Amino acid sequence: MGWLWAIIVGFVLGLLAKAIIPGKQHSPLWLTTIFGILGAIVGNAIARAIGIAETKGIDWGRHGLQLAAAIVIVFLGDMLYMAVRGNKRQRA
Repeated sequence: MGWLWAIIVGFVLGLLAKAIIPGKQHSPLWLTTIFGILGAIVGNAIARAIGIAETKGIDWGRHGLQLAAAIVIVFLGDMLYMAVRGNKRQRA
């Protein structure tokens, strides 16, 4: 059940990050989900490092850090995806 939950959270975080980033992102949905999963992992690690990983009630700080990390990862990952994809098109 843990993997399914990670995929769902990654999917939602990836889509939210894509919606927040201005302009069009070209990475496919499966890659956006992976970027979202990575954002959740990085956000959790940062929250744990600064001591807000677990609080009473809803962990808004942790969720905010997850979203912020997902935004950065989706942005950078999409740039990398387009650089690699563009190079493949030029060679063909």
